[in-house]
Amino acid sequence: MATISATLSISFLPSSIRFAVATTSTSTTSSSSSWRIKRPARFRCCAEPSSPEQENPSTPAPPPVKPPASPSSLWGISTSTWSAGVAGLGFLETAYLSYIKLTGSEAFCPVSGGGCGDVLQSDYSVVFGIPLPLLGLVAYGLVLTLSLQENGKNFLPGIDDLDIRLTLLLISTSMATASSYFLYILNTRFIGTSCSYCLLSAFLSFTLFSIRVKDLGLERVQKFVGLQLSVAIIVALALTNSYSSATTQLNGTDDFVLERYDTEITTESTPFAIALAKHLHSVGAKMYGAFWCSHCNEQKQIFGREATKILDYVECFPNGAGKGKKMAPECAAAGIEGFPTWIINGKVLGGDQELPILAEESGFTVEGTEQS
Repeated sequence: MATISATLSISFLPSSIRFAVATTSTSTTSSSSSWRIKRPARFRCCAEPSSPEQENPSTPAPPPVKPPASPSSLWGISTSTWSAGVAGLGFLETAYLSYIKLTGSEAFCPVSGGGCGDVLQSDYSVVFGIPLPLLGLVAYGLVLTLSLQENGKNFLPGIDDLDIRLTLLLISTSMATASSYFLYILNTRFIGTSCSYCLLSAFLSFTLFSIRVKDLGLERVQKFVGLQLSVAIIVALALTNSYSSATTQLNGTDDFVLERYDTEITTESTPFAIALAKHLHSVGAKMYGAFWCSHCNEQKQIFGREATKILDYVECFPNGAGKGKKMAPECAAAGIEGFPTWIINGKVLGGDQELPILAEESGFTVEGTEQS
């Protein structure tokens, strides 16, 4: 029994100690007995699976799997949430403008003086026969859906995360390109006209583009620069082709005609305004405008009743605006693209101007003498 107990205890000792003890026990036992006790084999309480390297050392180890990149964030909020929020605002704005465009209702202009209605009713509010706000509604809706999908909502099952992020980058690129084009049109064809909805939509488009670039990172975005440039060129060419025959005259529905009307000037002219008006008349300065242009009426109010009668004012739509109504030949020959437009000594000034600026551009001093 002692031999058995010693043998069992040896089996639980570390290998180096177990070997020494086992040798001593064997020698002692051999001297007292003619038979030898074999050391029991080492046993384990649980199975330990061998690693692939132990089974086949020549097989190379597989490369470590990189965990998926964590979504980027901005100020502690994920970019997908930012993208969904901005797209939601754009969706609401374009939904309102689509309703205004399709029903022919009057748009609410938050900026005093209006002007946004002129843009919404122009030829530039339609692309290939489709109302521009409706196209914006679809674009913002698609960005909103994909952003929510990226944020964990399973609207479109089976779409890879990288595909969603690349698609959002290309959509935001096209929207930013279109917004840049529309801002150019607004500043060249609608001089002096304010359009708060146009500016808001452009701001949202540029914000979405910045968010998507932040999401992918500049290093990865550089790999898709060629694709982005292709999308931008296609959008710019499509808009140019659509607007090749557009005009700046006021256009509504196919049967809409706006008859000319006169706006009453309620302000009284100051002596300076009367003297400036006489000077502008003497140097051949002309003011080109349209009866429906709110900024043109504001310019007249700045001069006042008496001074306005002295100005050389050219009405570009003397027969009304709308279907079948064309811009006056004098305005078309002068290349007028927005209202009001001043041409003073060969220089073109767009938008309503303050009297001191008109005096400076025409060489008129406070004393009423020309500057040298």
